Amino acid sequence: MLNLGLVILGGGIGAGIRHLLNMGSLRLFGSGYPWGTMIINITGSFVMGAFIEFLARRASASNELRLFVATGILGGFTTFSAFSLDFVTLWERGDVVPAVGYALVSVVGAILALFFGLWLVRTVS
Repeated sequence: MLNLGLVILGGGIGAGIRHLLNMGSLRLFGSGYPWGTMIINITGSFVMGAFIEFLARRASASNELRLFVATGILGGFTTFSAFSLDFVTLWERGDVVPAVGYALVSVVGAILALFFGLWLVRTVS
């Protein structure tokens, strides 16, 4: 239960930060382009990489810290950071074809699923 609580707490913090950054980017850049989402995804992926490498170099880092920050805060901030970590993990262990397949299927599949969801609700309504 502690682990779940850490993920929930971290997720709320990450989602709150994401919302604030989205609102800030709308004020700064306007609504003509999804600057906020792009900045959040790139920033979240950078922070995920830096954090995971930090944990890897510190044998004393706890699983609870990883759950709170990586799964919770960064997961709430952007799931793109988790996607990026999964891709890099596959890539770095030499699974290049599965890594590229994972990226293509994830991105294209998510976009197609969104279109399908839109179509389904529009058709049923």
